[in-house]
Amino acid sequence: MELALNTFSIVAHDPEEGSFGVAVSTARPHVGSLVPFVSLQGAIATQARVNTDLGRHGIALLQAGVPLEIGLKALLEADADRERRQLHGVGPDGTFAFTGELCVPWAGHLQGDGYTVAGNMLTGPEVIQAMAKAYEQAWQAGEELSLRLLRALEAGQAAGGDKRGKQSAALLVASPIPRMVHNLRVDDHPHPVAELRRIYDLVLDHARRIQEEYGEEGLRLFSRVKW
Repeated sequence: MELALNTFSIVAHDPEEGSFGVAVSTARPHVGSLVPFVSLQGAIATQARVNTDLGRHGIALLQAGVPLEIGLKALLEADADRERRQLHGVGPDGTFAFTGELCVPWAGHLQGDGYTVAGNMLTGPEVIQAMAKAYEQAWQAGEELSLRLLRALEAGQAAGGDKRGKQSAALLVASPIPRMVHNLRVDDHPHPVAELRRIYDLVLDHARRIQEEYGEEGLRLFSRVKW
């Protein structure tokens, strides 16, 4: 599937827990069905002129043991429209980020220790810079991966986000310790990142009630969200 999707996203890895995740927002509907791909072997975001095959095949290559950079470079080399793509991800062996020369400005990416941020048709580079800073601060504070990703997304929106506006957002995490907040989507909302935070907090509160009523085993069963 292909669709022009101008957006900002973060992909990250928690090596201590073995979790991988993506958080994303855009000024188009249902971004969660298009951009984020995750597994226990890695996470990928495909955006700009979205090609969802890059996400699916990239995850399949990771699961087959192909290093992230080798796999994603090979997929891009076989893609005749690659200069309109933006593709970034994290695997157990490192990070990868690509912004095609024909992506709508402002477009660019950053790579950090265990994470990547990228965006196109943004208000400016300050969006991904703010995301990287927020993620690193949350990591240093010892916050769980999903909250780090959400804080980065909030920082990107506060810094300007998609210059056309805002409509949808998503958070997707694959973890050996799954939590109810690991698969959340806002498909259509005037303030999608703020709505994603509201849902995140709502689900956390629900998880606490489940734990009180059913104990740790009940919470474990209820928390097995799909990727």
